[in-house]
Amino acid sequence: MAHLPSDAGLWAAKIVGASAGAAVSLIYLLPKNRREAAGRFFTGLSCGLIFGGPTGVWGAERLDLSPVLSAVDVMLAGSAAASLCAWWGLGILSRLADRYGEKPGQ
Repeated sequence: MAHLPSDAGLWAAKIVGASAGAAVSLIYLLPKNRREAAGRFFTGLSCGLIFGGPTGVWGAERLDLSPVLSAVDVMLAGSAAASLCAWWGLGILSRLADRYGEKPGQ
């Protein structure tokens, strides 16, 4: 079984990174209403918390930064990136579906 880190610093970095990524995603692609904003924020937060570690490790290894970054840096960057990317894909698909999807009653 994989070792799950229990360090509070890593969890704090994961939460801060996921929150920052979710907030930035709201700024880049403005929501239509509060409900969409809340859904997008919590989607980004969830994805950042779940996929932040693997995304950070992948990015650090891909950019050959593993020797110079701490675990907290990797977790922070990975959580922010996963959170930001999560809604970009879902948000764009949602907007396209609203624009070009079949309208009820037509």
